[in-house]
Order: sequence, then C-alpha cells, then structure tokens
Amino acid sequence: MKELIALMNVLSASGHESAIRSYLMKKIRPYCKDMKVDKFGNLIVHKKGKGKSVMLVAHMDEVGLMIKNMNADGTLKISPIGGIETLACLNQKVLIPVKGKKSIMGIISTSRLSSGETITELPKKDDLFIDTGLSKIALQKLGVEVGTFVEFEKRAQYLGSKEYIMGKAADDRVGCFMLLELIKRSKKYPGEMNFVFTVQEEVGLYGAKTSVYNINPEWSLVIDVLDANDISGDGTRALGKGPVLSIMDSQTLSNTCLNDTIKAIAKKKKLSLQPGVSDFGTTDALYISLSKGGIPTTVLGVPVRNVHSSIGIVHSKDILSGITIIDELLKHPPKICL
Repeated sequence: MKELIALMNVLSASGHESAIRSYLMKKIRPYCKDMKVDKFGNLIVHKKGKGKSVMLVAHMDEVGLMIKNMNADGTLKISPIGGIETLACLNQKVLIPVKGKKSIMGIISTSRLSSGETITELPKKDDLFIDTGLSKIALQKLGVEVGTFVEFEKRAQYLGSKEYIMGKAADDRVGCFMLLELIKRSKKYPGEMNFVFTVQEEVGLYGAKTSVYNINPEWSLVIDVLDANDISGDGTRALGKGPVLSIMDSQTLSNTCLNDTIKAIAKKKKLSLQPGVSDFGTTDALYISLSKGGIPTTVLGVPVRNVHSSIGIVHSKDILSGITIIDELLKHPPKICL
C-alpha cells in the first residue's frame, strides 16, 4: 500500500490536477505508452484489443479550498472546492502552494476559536479563515493572491496496522491506485481498454462528462469511494468487509447486468461484496451512463470513514478484493449488458 500512500500525498485539488496527472503518467509509462491528456485535463490510457471497448474510470482530483479574500491582518478567507464538511476543517493544517518556493503552512480557524472562546454552535463556512502567521504584504510578496489554491496537509500513513490507511484524498486516490494496478495487468484483457483518470469530479463530475466524448465504450465501470457507516449507521458499508457494489445513489441506477456479473465473480472467488444503496451523492457514473445514447455503467467502490474531510480511513482488504474482482471482470467480460 506504499503506492497508495504516495498517491494520497500528492496535492491536486479540483481544477489544479497537474501534479497528480504528472505523477500518474510517470507510473503508467513503463506499462503503457499509449496515453493522452484531453483538452479538459483528463488522462486517458488506451490499450488495443480485439474485444469490445471498455471504459474504466477513477477521478484524480480531491476536495480543497481557495483563497477568496486577503484580510488586512494577514488572515485569508476561503471558499470550499467540493463538498467539505465545515467541522472537519477546524484547526486543520493546510498548505498554500507557491510557484518556485516551498508551500506556506497555515491553520484553519475562526474568530471565536482563535480567541479561545467557548464554541456553542457549529461555525459556518464563511466563518473560516487561514492563519499563516504572515502579514498581508509578506503573503503578497510570496505570490499568494485571491484565487490561490489551498490544500490539506500531506500526512497519509498506516493507522494502527498496515491494514488501515489514513490521509487526505482517499476520495479518490484509492480508485486511482486500483486503476494503476489494473493497467499493470492490462495485457491479459481481451477488450479494447480505456483507463480514464478524470478531473473536476468533486465540483460537478465535469471530467467524466467531457472524457466520454472521445471514447465509445460498450460498457463502463467507475471506481470510487463511498461513505462508511460501520461506526454510526446500519453497517451496510463497513471497512474490511469488502468493496461496495453500488445499486443506487441519489441520481444513478447502476446497470443490473454488470452488477449481476460482478456478484457472480465475487461468489466464485469467495470474496465479500457489500451492496450500496444511498439517498445522497453521486459519481462520474451519472454522466457516463447518459452519454452516447446510453452506456451500461456501474460503480464499484471502497468504503471510507471520514469521507470529504482532511483525513479519510480505508482498509487494504477492500481495495485488494476490488482489484481481484475487476481483474476477473475484464478477463471475462459479459457479452451484452442491457
């Protein structure tokens, strides 16, 4: 899981994905040289094959923040990039990338937290600011300005044992890691493979919407993460109990044929598979499934605790089981999925 930890530590919020894209291209090149970056920034890796065209997708962006105002006292007002929980931001360390220089460290605070007052109600997003310890003039000299991206601190590592991994950007560097592992095995797959690392998923699924125009897949599989509910909830998405096969989310109904095939593979391989039904949230599968007159699509995800916060927690067993299931699916794809 060292590769996953390295992926999680790359700073690349939505709209600022160049670092993770470059990192992925470097890792992919020894296994597949047929890759391109489309005009929107998606990374598309292609492997020729005699079978039907398949599209596998994981988004490479992460939630983050952006500076929207620089106060006279040097504190920085921020806007969220993606759906970040306000509570999870409080007192967190952040990094402000500066061109040609080392990133500036900052702490997210509020006026009441800064002055040591008792917090009696949940702060609003507009209450948050970043304290860097620098003046406004010093920050401006370093190149910090309105529109500068802010990202959560790099600190991915094992938690308790090597089965649990914690850190920022579990959503969806877990999916990127799984795609990387599948690319390494791609010579075994009969189909024409399109491995797509999308951008700007966290702000509107935009990369998925644009990338599919240059691909004409027979079917598609999205690899993402889903919120775990094993500590607080009914335990249908628990860490260490296997990947989650999405049946429905707030906007997407997954393809039944693909889901049945995946269930059969998990049963054959004696691997646990958790069903996923959610009333909120959606994935890149939404726009892919509605493109090209309709593309059979489903989502295989990994449960994550503390999703959309500065530190998510995942279990290696869920990730490795997911890779095994998808590997078998690509070696023996369904003939038709309607």
